[in-house]
Amino acid sequence: MQNIRKLIAGNWKMNGARSAIDNFVTAINGHNTVHDVLICPPFPYIGAFTGAKFDIGAQDCSSQPEGAFTGEVSAKMLADIGCSHVIIGHSERRQYHGEEGLLLRQKLLQGKEAGLKLIHCVGETLAEREAGEAKDIVEGQIIAEMPDNLSAESYIVAYEPVWAIGTGKVASTQDIAEMHLHIHNILQSRLDNPAAIRILYGGSVKPENAKEIGAVPHVGGFLVGGASLKGESFLSIIQSC
Repeated sequence: MQNIRKLIAGNWKMNGARSAIDNFVTAINGHNTVHDVLICPPFPYIGAFTGAKFDIGAQDCSSQPEGAFTGEVSAKMLADIGCSHVIIGHSERRQYHGEEGLLLRQKLLQGKEAGLKLIHCVGETLAEREAGEAKDIVEGQIIAEMPDNLSAESYIVAYEPVWAIGTGKVASTQDIAEMHLHIHNILQSRLDNPAAIRILYGGSVKPENAKEIGAVPHVGGFLVGGASLKGESFLSIIQSC
């Protein structure tokens, strides 16, 4: 695990502005890194990252390949405009759009068939953790939603304790270590080339805590929210690992 490049991914959610993108790209491009860097902006801004020396991905895709699905964007379309990754199953999609189970499996399959690298978000609520169900919840999400015949190079799990997203709360390093080890054990028998497994941590990652969390065993990078919106703070996270 120590020899695998970390993936530092930024999820802009429904934030950002066209006027800020050029400065952001310049800030990140101007620094060399040993890690893989990814930004997932809102759909309208995907094409605005011209000249970026880092990967661009999407925050979601349709469960369907094409057709009369107004407002949807297919995985194939995302690949067509240069996206390398797609996030599926983010807790906000689960919470506000009721996405789970078979629907997310179909979205992951669409991403796979389009040749995109998949970032599959899983995580428990505070009530589930306090009830001692966190590991069972996360394992259930992975098993129910993960397609078959995937490689570790193209399938990445992002562990996001729901109670730590956008709240300023951060899971303890012990909690993170235990969950990441649990996820790693689940994936070992389900992925080709398990030595290349990368599991991201997401949940109020900031420049102030990135170094400590990044040193936790089986943390293969981050899925960063608000701190990825400004080049300076995102760069600090990249450089802390």
